[in-house]
Amino acid sequence: MALATVYSRALVGVEALEVRVEVHLSNGLPGFAIVGLPETAVRESKERVRSAILNSGLEFPMRRITVNLAPADLPKSGGKYDLAIALCILQASKQIPKCSLDNTEVLGELALDGNIRPVHGALASIISAAKLARTLILPAANKDELGLVQYDKGFSYWALLDIVKCFIETPPSPAIEDSQSLKEPPASATKANLRIGMGSTVAETDCLGTEVPDPIKGQGFAKFAIKTAAAGGHNILLVGPPGCGKTLLAGRLLELLPRLSNEQAMEVATIRSAAQLEVSASSCTHRPVRTPHHSATAVSILGGGQKAMPGEISLAHQGVLFLDELTEFKKSVLDSLREPLESGEIYITRANYRIRFPANFQLIAAMNPCPCGYAGDLRRQCRCSAGVAERYLSKLSGPFLDRFDIVIELQGLSQAELLVQKPTQRNPTQDRQAILNCRATQYTRMNKLNNELTPSELETVCNLSQAQKLSLAEQVEAVGMSARATHRVLKVARTLADLDNSEKLETAHLQKALLLRRSSLICEAAESD
Repeated sequence: MALATVYSRALVGVEALEVRVEVHLSNGLPGFAIVGLPETAVRESKERVRSAILNSGLEFPMRRITVNLAPADLPKSGGKYDLAIALCILQASKQIPKCSLDNTEVLGELALDGNIRPVHGALASIISAAKLARTLILPAANKDELGLVQYDKGFSYWALLDIVKCFIETPPSPAIEDSQSLKEPPASATKANLRIGMGSTVAETDCLGTEVPDPIKGQGFAKFAIKTAAAGGHNILLVGPPGCGKTLLAGRLLELLPRLSNEQAMEVATIRSAAQLEVSASSCTHRPVRTPHHSATAVSILGGGQKAMPGEISLAHQGVLFLDELTEFKKSVLDSLREPLESGEIYITRANYRIRFPANFQLIAAMNPCPCGYAGDLRRQCRCSAGVAERYLSKLSGPFLDRFDIVIELQGLSQAELLVQKPTQRNPTQDRQAILNCRATQYTRMNKLNNELTPSELETVCNLSQAQKLSLAEQVEAVGMSARATHRVLKVARTLADLDNSEKLETAHLQKALLLRRSSLICEAAESD
């Protein structure tokens, strides 16, 4: 029977769903039909496949060809199925051995001359194939993504003819047929260089450093807040006049964050691959940082669109989303961040799809206290009326502000402090090591950062005395904190205790956590919401 099958993958969000490519050659008038909910680019593949086979010096069968892409209810898009269809046709017409495609997954778009063009989102397919121990055939242009996964059954090729020669030059032996494996590729095939394995850990490469001048003058309490935020993965809001160092402080936090573990690096690489961004060891081992402009739309921030692409919050997964000039963003866009900030993921539902995107990011935001920027400043007079300042702060809803663990008000520096004061010395390596140790404590205790603790887990790790509970309740009631804000104070207090290598949560840690969360301007905005 002239029937051949092989596996491929359909990218849905950042997940690669299995697609079974079936080709049947039957007698009758020559024809070429593709079924299985193909979109336009998939239907057009029959012209690319025909030309690629003929221009590779192979025979295109003059028979009735039926291609089925199963499951039939899953939409298929793009040219990634070209290579799988072509190989199935060649196997069904007995131009390559029968067992060549057994337990094999194939991805690749064909050019008319038989060359294989790259496909986007290949990394998710590679990881899925590796989990099932299937042989994988990819375009040579995707070798960087293949090289990120330590998988010895993945091979990449430049042209269709290279793959055919691989099957023909050394016919499969009975042993190979039994194991249903693909034989070793020829010299013309490109086997990717392995860099990051799936089970190892990306090691820190920082060596012991020396003290360097601190470019941020003053702002000692804000620096302490930044270190705390980096240690526990806490969301932080910086409020202050222009030029007080908000952006520099945000950069300080990025500098303090540790590199990604190998599992996290794979998650980041998979999202970047789905978004058609560069995927390499250098781009995926450091924490991603996304800084969208305040004119960004909800779709660009959250993801979705016609092709269901990941948004900024997903591209910031396992990293940082920095929103500068926070009040300039649309209120609806900011409020849409509330759910992913709590759950670490987002579901995009549209008329023709429902897709989950990971979105576990740390939020850093910066804003001015009023339109002119000098409300509450000790050195410059604010020019804004009470109504204008209130409308300005009303752009931030109370529930959104509750998602911040730390809120810091900064004061501007005088010209003398800015120009005359000498910079202090700091040791970045020592700071990073302290944060690494603090995070290690958190993972050892609960296998997660303090920012991700649930209310029931907080009860376990904080273990407050009755006196501490009463004192905390009185203080948070006085400033009108919500239950969510109170839980976030406890999370920060637990991080402060971890930085001090203290198993017990002391009253001093609670007081510092309250100071890191109090802000008169933010309280006013929440009350007016």
